[in-house]
Amino acid sequence: MSYLVFKSLHIIFMVTWFAGLFYLPRIFVYHASTTDPETSATFKIMERKLMIMTHIGGALTIIFGLILVMQNPMLWKFGWFHFKLTLVFLLVIYHYFCYHYMMIFRKDQNKHSHKFYRYFNEIPSVILIIVVFLVVLKGIPFINFW
Repeated sequence: MSYLVFKSLHIIFMVTWFAGLFYLPRIFVYHASTTDPETSATFKIMERKLMIMTHIGGALTIIFGLILVMQNPMLWKFGWFHFKLTLVFLLVIYHYFCYHYMMIFRKDQNKHSHKFYRYFNEIPSVILIIVVFLVVLKGIPFINFW
């Protein structure tokens, strides 16, 4: 397959991954606000199903990203690429925390408020903005250290 096909697949699954990373914590906001057992049970189902999609999107994003790097090893020479990989690593950690919080809700052991999850929900937005600028501009123009 061509490099551009793999790049397209990487972008498609990145969008899928981010959809889950954006929406799952939003469900946590609502879940943390409810005291109704039936509503809580519904949120648990929604969280579990969305996490499956998020796992698939994340895994395929990383797989197609690795294929792109293998097809274009010159990427390793660029500072912006190392910065992007660092942000992707942080995103994987964020993904883990989404899973962790989903499991806490599943066991009815949540101790965080809906406000906590509102702030937690902003993390992938910041990472996405930085990654898009890094990839499109091959760096961030106002940060000139690479």
